[in-house]
Amino acid sequence: MVRAKVLVTGCVGFIGSHLAETLLSKGYSVIGVDCLTPYYSQKIKQYNLNSLLKSDGFKFVRLDLSASSIDHLVQLVRKADVVVHEAAQPGVRSSWGVDFEIYIRHNVLATQKLLEAGVRSESVKRFVYASSSSVYGNVREVQLREDMTPRPYSPYGVTKLAAENLCKVYHDNFGVPVVVLRYFTVYGPRQRPDMAFHRFIKAMFRGESIHIYGDGGQIRDFTYVGDVVDATIKAIESDDVVGEVINIGSSRPIKLIDAVNLIANILGVKPKIMFEDERKGDVRVTYADISKARRLLGWKPKTELREGLEKEIEWLREAMELGLI
Repeated sequence: MVRAKVLVTGCVGFIGSHLAETLLSKGYSVIGVDCLTPYYSQKIKQYNLNSLLKSDGFKFVRLDLSASSIDHLVQLVRKADVVVHEAAQPGVRSSWGVDFEIYIRHNVLATQKLLEAGVRSESVKRFVYASSSSVYGNVREVQLREDMTPRPYSPYGVTKLAAENLCKVYHDNFGVPVVVLRYFTVYGPRQRPDMAFHRFIKAMFRGESIHIYGDGGQIRDFTYVGDVVDATIKAIESDDVVGEVINIGSSRPIKLIDAVNLIANILGVKPKIMFEDERKGDVRVTYADISKARRLLGWKPKTELREGLEKEIEWLREAMELGLI
């Protein structure tokens, strides 16, 4: 599928911008869609977009998928061979209360409309949906496997699972060639400002306190964004993956407090840590079983946590100097 046209939604966000950039470097042409929601600084998004616009193979469409007519989306989807749906309203802690309506709109309704457009366009050869480990919930098993029953622990997780189920029913009923990827705690350059590593690194740069919700013993399967992008492109290019749900994680979990100490070690500082009450919706453990990704995608993560953190630290240093954050 070399030089295919790929429609990437959420193209100026954290993962989407990396994906679009890598696809362009591999000879794909990219139609990037984003509605530039104000969830975090527009400066970062505009910086990501400006970088992509330098490529002749990139076309940008500013569009709110949830507010668009399906007829309009059909015309857009027909211009592509592949759809990678990265766009979503992120954040576990923000998904409670009145903001849940935003999550329904951007995570569920937008996905349904895009899938419907995929059916009517009759042109989509692969539809990759970017899901989340949040669908598993607060599970006590050591490793999370795709055949486990999902039990979301937050409204955000509920909407991501609902979108997964929409992908399944559109595949089963209409043959939409869907692949669902469950990303595990992605980090790296361009990480969103609300995410833990971004907050921790910035606080240490400034000599400020780090706020940890809980005792720091929670375990996370941190996955470098470059590895996630590699897996996503393999999901576009691989045979025999349509209809599958696949974990994408490092499978090397670490306690949050140990990750904080690793960041401090890289920066050569002593972290000022303040422990606060656990937040509703935060799970205790994420740990991906990636045997299916190895088997079906021929994929495995390559980036060690220290290496990935060094790259995120360097990006954050540059971003702060540029006044992006």
